[in-house]
Amino acid sequence: MSSLQRIGLGGGCHWCTEGVFVSLAGVARVEQGWIASVPPHATPSEAVVVHYDPAVIALGELLAVHLETHAATVAHALRHKYRSAVYTFGEQDAGPCRSLLAELAVDHLGELQTRVLPFVQFTPSLPEHQDYYRSDPERPFCRRYIAPKLNRLRRERPGLFFGNKQ
Repeated sequence: MSSLQRIGLGGGCHWCTEGVFVSLAGVARVEQGWIASVPPHATPSEAVVVHYDPAVIALGELLAVHLETHAATVAHALRHKYRSAVYTFGEQDAGPCRSLLAELAVDHLGELQTRVLPFVQFTPSLPEHQDYYRSDPERPFCRRYIAPKLNRLRRERPGLFFGNKQ
């Protein structure tokens, strides 16, 4: 296994975001909680930190999944709680993330609300909320919100899941 890299992703409920990304091949770990950036984005917003192996899953694939699994083009009233963002852990990652988002934007109707922001602080969610989907995928919330996202991804991008690399 090559060295793991990490990227912060925010956009929707961190339970949903965590449930999607822990299911992907090449993702070693997902930390769920709140991420803060620099002003004017210093207020923590629900997000995850994804630790991934770039030899198995490319950053571009992670960003594509991120955009496809939350309302990335909607400027809704809850953006303060659900900021659509990619949080980078170094300036060397910001440029490639901006370029990838620009490439991926052509596949979306409407302007992407997703911003590339520097990671400043992470606060984990409560232990009982960690690994929410995998600990009980039959919860009503999981069946209603997370499972449909995973089912669509499995149909449209089966190569991203364990045992299905093509």
